[in-house]
Formats: sequence, structure tokens, C-alpha cells
Amino acid sequence: MRSDGVSETLYRKPGEVSAEPALRRLAYSDLPAVVSIERRSFPAPWSLAMFVLELSKPSGICLAATHGDDLAGYLICSRYDRVWHLMNVAVAPERRRQGIATQLISRLVEEGGGRLPFTLEVRVSNHDAIAMYERLGFRSAGVRPRYYQDNGEDALIMWLD
Repeated sequence: MRSDGVSETLYRKPGEVSAEPALRRLAYSDLPAVVSIERRSFPAPWSLAMFVLELSKPSGICLAATHGDDLAGYLICSRYDRVWHLMNVAVAPERRRQGIATQLISRLVEEGGGRLPFTLEVRVSNHDAIAMYERLGFRSAGVRPRYYQDNGEDALIMWLD
């Protein structure tokens, strides 16, 4: 698989039509749409520079979910010494509750799983996301007090072994 930022659809045959999104590596050319989704999704959105930095890391896994030419969602995961850290996952507001985030995370686990555990932080108030992570096998492992700078909200730490 490619991770050099070139847009390449993975796991979909040419001409194959599906209501489900195509999953592929996130590309630098996706970043305008990524930033748009990010700004509509989070009170303290990442900057363009943060996405560029994560895409430039050869050990990371950055995925895109697309419907045709439209970016429906994305995922950013960084590998550290002995763990994968799910840094960011978002779905366009108009595409939510269609299983796109679940598909992205499931693909992430397929690609990076088996050797190292996964961790993430999620706002304690984000009950829908917490429930999704639990359905995917993540378990709570503690709280980071005042983790989110925009409002001082705590983050729930979750792990998937």
C-alpha cells in the first residue's frame, strides 16, 4: 500500500459501485476538504499545518472515506514506540450516523492491529463516540483532567489491546 500522499483507492475494484464509502489513504490533495470537515466538527480544530505534519510521518496511518469525489470522513493515527495513537477521526456532519467512522476505525485496526495496542482520548461528554469506541472493543482506562484547552473538559482515555 502507498503512503506517499498519492490518492489511491484501496479495496475497491475499478467501476465497482457501492453505497458504502471507498476507503483509501488520505492524500495532501484531500486537505482542503479535511480542514472543512474539521472546522465543522470540533470546537478547537486542528490547523492545516498539523494535518500536513501527520501526513508526512511515514509510520502513520491516515485514511479517507469517500463517496465519489467527495470526502465523507478521515482518520489520523500515529505510531509511537509500542502503541498506535488514534489522533483524529471525523465525518462530515451531513454524512454522520452512516457507519463511516466505524468503517475507518475497523480498517485502521486491520492495517495496524495484531502487533501493537491502540489508544485514544475522547471528550467525556461525547457519549455517542464513546459508545462507538466501546462497540469496537475499546475500553476505558482513566481520565486526563482538563485535557481540552477550549473549555477545560476532561478526556476519557481508551485502549484497544
